[in-house]
Amino acid sequence: MISIKPVTRARWKDLEALFESPGAPKYCWCMVWRATKEEAKHTDGKSRKGFLKARVEAGTPVGLLAYAGKEPVAWCSAAPKSTYRKLDDLHPDEDASRIWSIACFFVKKEWRGQGLTERLVDAASALARKQKAIALEAYPVDEDSPSYRFMGFVPLFAERGFAGIGRAGSRRHVMRLEL
Repeated sequence: MISIKPVTRARWKDLEALFESPGAPKYCWCMVWRATKEEAKHTDGKSRKGFLKARVEAGTPVGLLAYAGKEPVAWCSAAPKSTYRKLDDLHPDEDASRIWSIACFFVKKEWRGQGLTERLVDAASALARKQKAIALEAYPVDEDSPSYRFMGFVPLFAERGFAGIGRAGSRRHVMRLEL
């Protein structure tokens, strides 16, 4: 049985266990898009882990965990766009506090290909709606992209009603779901 829950202080240990599992993003701790200018000077995993933990302890939304029973098996970074410094720069004229963003995914190898990414996108959409967001953005790549694959693929988002609104660099699409 799969369940999906927001990361909270009470679930920090679950996020920590998932991120420290084999193949997980323990090198970045999903801080690349979130880091302030000062935090960006510290690129080691230990520092980034501390920065993410501080956000969770402060009650800042950071994302969702998918569980198989009690075991965390997948992650989706989903939060207000204003909490992502580098993503907020894409359209600086918008009210980024009312737009949520999906920045990346991690699914444990043995759970890949079972629809968890799709379920995480659906859960992120529901959470953003619950938080009164007006839109949810994602930054996926084409399926043949050699990089940024952790941000998801265009068809996944298109199938869920996201529409292209621009590009971020040469590989990432900016796709938005109006809520």
